[in-house]
Parts: sequence; C-alpha cells; structure tokens
Amino acid sequence: MTIDHKIIWNEFKDYFFITLGLLLYTISFTVFLMPYQIVAGGVTGLSAIIYYATGFHLENTYIIINSLLLLVALKILGVKFLMKTIFAIFTLYFMLMIAQDLIPKQENGLPFKLMGEGQDFMSMIIGCVMTGIALATVFMNNGSTGGTDIIAASVNKYHSNVSLGSVLIAADFCIIGSCMFFPQFGTYMERAHKVMFGFCVMTMENYVLDYVMNARRQSVQFMIFSQKWQEIANAIGTQMNHGVTILDGHGWYTGRQMKVLCILAKKNESINIFRLIKMIDPNAFVSQSAVIGVYGEGFDEMKVHIKQQKKEKMKIVFATNNQNKLVEVRNILGNQFDIVSLKDIGCYEDIPEKGQTLKDNALIKAQYVYDKYHVNCFADDTGLECDALGGAPGVYSARYAGGEGHDSQANMTKLLNELENNNNRKARFRTVIALIINGKVTTFDGIVNGEIIRERRGGEGFGYDPIFQPDGYNQTFAELGTDIKNQISHRARATQKLAEYLRALP
Repeated sequence: MTIDHKIIWNEFKDYFFITLGLLLYTISFTVFLMPYQIVAGGVTGLSAIIYYATGFHLENTYIIINSLLLLVALKILGVKFLMKTIFAIFTLYFMLMIAQDLIPKQENGLPFKLMGEGQDFMSMIIGCVMTGIALATVFMNNGSTGGTDIIAASVNKYHSNVSLGSVLIAADFCIIGSCMFFPQFGTYMERAHKVMFGFCVMTMENYVLDYVMNARRQSVQFMIFSQKWQEIANAIGTQMNHGVTILDGHGWYTGRQMKVLCILAKKNESINIFRLIKMIDPNAFVSQSAVIGVYGEGFDEMKVHIKQQKKEKMKIVFATNNQNKLVEVRNILGNQFDIVSLKDIGCYEDIPEKGQTLKDNALIKAQYVYDKYHVNCFADDTGLECDALGGAPGVYSARYAGGEGHDSQANMTKLLNELENNNNRKARFRTVIALIINGKVTTFDGIVNGEIIRERRGGEGFGYDPIFQPDGYNQTFAELGTDIKNQISHRARATQKLAEYLRALP
C-alpha cells in the first residue's frame, strides 16, 4: 500500500467511525434521555432544554447554534481544522431529525419511554454510558460534535493557559444551570431536581468518555530475561517497529552476566509481544507490569508548563560530511546539543588526514575547523585494527583499497582476501574524538573488540560493519541494527564520554 493509499484509507476509517459514533449518540440521546426530559451539556443539551420548554425542534436549534459558531470558528481555526467537525454537525443534525420521526411518540410529543414510567435514573445511566462511548469513538478518530468544542478550541488558541476541559466544564455548567430560569419545568424544586440530574449526566458521561479514551492509551512495561535476547529484540524491532532497551544484568545465584530487554508498549500490543517471545523462546522469563504514564516519542506528550526559560542548546560543529556518522552521533547525543555538519557552516574542503595515528587525524580536522571558522567543534577518526595484520588497516581504514574515495566495498574485499587463509580473526574498532571548546582541546576514545567474519552479512550500517562481529554477539554491526549498535559501538563509547564531558560544562 502506497503512502497516498494509506492516507486515503485512514481518512475513510476516520469518517466511518465518526459516523458510527454519531449514530450511537443519536440512539442513546433520543431513546434514553429525551423521553424523560433529562438535560445534558453541550449544544445538544441546550437544544434539548429549549425543546422541552418551547417545543421548538431540537435538531433545528442544534444546527442554528452550530452554524453560527462555525462562521466564527472558520475565521479563527480554518477550514482544514474543522472539516470533520462540519461533517459531524450536519450528520448528527440529519440523524436526530430522522430518529425523532421513526421513534413512536408519547402524548406530549416526546419519544416513547422505552424503560417505562418512573425509570428516569436507570434510563440516565444507560444513556450516559452510551453517549460517553459514542463521544469517545468520535474523538479517537479525530472528530468533534462541534458546539462547545468549537468554543473551547477557539479560546485555547488565543489563551493557551486556559485548558480545553476548563472551557467545556464552564459551558456545560451554564447550559445545565439554565434550567432554573425556565418556569415550564415546574416548581423551583422540580427545576433544581432537573439541574441535579443534568450534573449527574455530565459527570457520568465524562467518566465513561475518559475511561474509554484512557483504556486505549494504557501502557505496560515488559522485562524479558532470555538467552535468545538478540532474536527477541530484533523480532520486536522489525515486526512491530518498536524500540527496545537493553540492560546489563547479573544473576545473584548463578554469578553470570546476562542481558535484559526492557520494553514500554501500549496495552493492546501485549498479546503480540507475548506471541513473539513464545515463538522464539518458550522458556523466557517475562515480567509485565502496568505503568501510570509513559511520555515521549510514540506515547503521550508531556503537557506541562515550564515557566523558566529554556537553556539554549550548545551548538557544536561535527567536522564531517558523512551523513551516516552525523546521524549516528546525533542519535547518541540526543536533543541536548545542536550538532551541525561541515556543510551547515559552508565548509566543503577535503581536510587532509596526514597524521600517523587516529588521534593525530582527529586533532588535525578539529583544529582546522576551529582556526578557520572560529566555532566550537569536534572531529573523529576511526580505524579497524586486525591482530593478524599488525594493527592494519588502522589509520588507513577509509582508504585501505587505495584511491581517493571511501570505497567500503573495495576495502572489505581487500581485507577479506588478506585474511582468507588466516585463522586469527581477532580485531577491534577504535574511535578517537578530538573536541575543541573555546580553544581548549580534549580527546576521548572508544574501543569495541570482536572478529572479522569470512563473508559479508547484514544490510545496515556502513564501512566495515557487514564483516565485523563484536564480542558477545552472533551478528555483525550491519545485522544488529542502529538501536543496538548505538549502545555498544566504538563511536558510541567515545561519544558517550564526549556527552558526559559536555553535560558537565557550566
């Protein structure tokens, strides 16, 4: 399915479930609330109050009020924002009109009392549960029933410190409380009784709405202990497109080191996660626990107001135009620093790497950028060192096969040929980072040991990744995926030291 087809399909699903939610709302309102003159909040509730008091058709009041609100909101919020709201308003208008024509009437013109006489409270309970589910269905599919929702969205746009919930509650209190000013509803005590019923409707409806909305967003945490942790992590990452955190564990009684997978997921994903784990390792030990809230990418947004001024990100130039390295380092450092490339500062020179060691090359590149552009910067140099080759290719790793470019395929071919008949496959990746902050030079290094396998495996990563298998793993860097590689690689270890140093700066 192409991206365009997915967009169309998602839009179709939204409109389908919005319509389904509106149908359920119409049934619950006309069958369980209207027959007993039970009032509710929102424009629908206000329309019902006017209908009970004057006999003016509910759906007509509903469409008139919403049309006026839409005229104001179109200018404030825009047509695109309100498309589904406009659809919902007119759909609910026709549904309310048709439902009142189809349902048998009482002598007073109200719909037939399905629950029988004296069943006001039970009818209110059923009606509130159904309207709460109906509204949740509409909201979860990016829809709105208009009315007070439009007012709340408009107020929130210009006064972001006023929450949507506060506006909606205030509007509903005013609408329900207006029953006290209609003598058609009987004595003062009878009107007070109707208002209290209305507040009960508002409370129950919102409770059901919140319950349904939050049930869908409930999250769980998995702790997975398994000898096949790599396979489980890869399956969850590739098949469910889910992030996995790997923790180092130590068995108290066995004394053995082990890896523990930590996963935060939606509750409705639990069955699929358990199924994947059982297929790979039926003997895995799995702990599942409910969490109160999960905030961040893929989950809920942290909706808190930060009064203090945010600390401006430190801008640092990474002396590279290698996009793979740039993305890898940005992922490791996170959003605390503004990492830019040579291209971003207009540097397109090929800085000569004439040093005899990795540290020399890193210092040459960093010093060149700092002296010419007067910016805080860091540079790295990475080499693959093979024991059987006396530490080669080492500082010449990028150009091991010769030539001017960085031909990783040619480099790997040469290395594999040189080690073809050699059983000593031990090797290590080494990264050295040179940082210059306001003229002060600091270096950091990172090493990961492993071995050179006999043929390429994996399609991710870059450079020598397809032929380097780190110790403790049965997959190459190109097979492990970026999430795991960014935790254990040589560059990750050097960058982590860099990050700790930068975070400690005043």
